[in-house]
Amino acid sequence: MPRARTTETADRIRSAALELIAAKGVHQVSLREIAERVGVTKPALYYHFASREELVRSLVQPFIDDVEAVLAPFGPGADARQLLGAYFDVTYRHRDITAMIMREPGILALVDLAAAVGQWRTRMVSMLAGPDPSLAEVVRVQMAIGGLGDCTVVLPGAAGPELREAVLDAVCDLLLIPGPAREP
Repeated sequence: MPRARTTETADRIRSAALELIAAKGVHQVSLREIAERVGVTKPALYYHFASREELVRSLVQPFIDDVEAVLAPFGPGADARQLLGAYFDVTYRHRDITAMIMREPGILALVDLAAAVGQWRTRMVSMLAGPDPSLAEVVRVQMAIGGLGDCTVVLPGAAGPELREAVLDAVCDLLLIPGPAREP
């Protein structure tokens, strides 16, 4: 059985890669540049990650795993605000990955993330709009999910708890879901 490669060095490589990719783009950053940033040789980097795709996948996989875990307990008839709140929390926690993907959508194809995102959205549409939604209901849910994720990135100065409540209020309004009583 191969030795696990989850070391401090691998974490440093991922951190440097995320920083460099965010600044330059995934295809504009060489593995040599990442290795130099970390202070390791290129062969040492290859010890941890056999390819650029494997390195990028290692950046994105925790996000995929966390979204899957967050959606797992929810099913048809789920409390919409709880579902959307849980989804906000996971996208907020991984907003650096979302930002990287927003800047360079080609990453979706590079690591087959588009299929996972499509599955999440299909599940969420089913949970939030029911089994036979109208086109308008599907559009509202898709806009709500996309806008929720976008807000975690495009409003970096907003405090997490305040942003969470504002986003949940907005997506619930969009989805015509009654929210908590608000003061006038």
